Amino acid sequence: MTVDVLAIAAHPDDIEMTCAGTVLSLVAQGKTVAGVDLTRGELGTRGTPEIRMQEAAEGARIMGLVARENMGFRDAFFRNDEEHQLALISIIRQFRPDIVLTNTPDDRHPDHGRAAELVADACFYAGLRQIKTVGKDGKPQEAHRPKFIYNFIQDRSLKPDFIVDITPYWEKKIASIKAYKSQFFNPDSLEPESYISGEPFMKFLESRTREHGHMIGAEFGEGFISRRMLGVQDLFALV
Repeated sequence: MTVDVLAIAAHPDDIEMTCAGTVLSLVAQGKTVAGVDLTRGELGTRGTPEIRMQEAAEGARIMGLVARENMGFRDAFFRNDEEHQLALISIIRQFRPDIVLTNTPDDRHPDHGRAAELVADACFYAGLRQIKTVGKDGKPQEAHRPKFIYNFIQDRSLKPDFIVDITPYWEKKIASIKAYKSQFFNPDSLEPESYISGEPFMKFLESRTREHGHMIGAEFGEGFISRRMLGVQDLFALV
């Protein structure tokens, strides 16, 4: 299966929190989007890896992903090294996306920045035909390098290079986040509190999305950072 866009994130729920609205808008345009979670989030304060896998499947359903895979890398201990790069190169060559969405290069959680660098390197190396990988069917894979890598903004307030208007998809974005019942605000939960489990964090997510929307004259927006200069062919295509 090949896709137009591949979202790759360190943990299950990263995609939902940061770029679910963009994914939903792409799907509404007829684009195909798949998701890849690098870890199972097994070091999270709440829930279990098994529960989070179920929640990730529900998040994928709500967002309209055509596929969602989990690399099974060690939460907090994966590295940007040859072993992890080769595993990710194989996935990139499997899906052959034009665009990759991934974690922010600088954030509160160390996994996010490390994931951003791992994904950027793997995307580049995936285009080198002398690096040999084999697909799930046992056949050699062809080289493929995505055209664009965009980093979604997460916890830290970073200046976006562009913002996607997600106003029509805000409610569905929230629904995809709430698919992670073990992780986010639930007044009936008996699990220990975590950084993201309180009601203030949900308000923060809304405030961030409203802030980005406000920057472009929309109600809700999702901001991204680009590793390369962006060009346009039509000034009237800008919002």
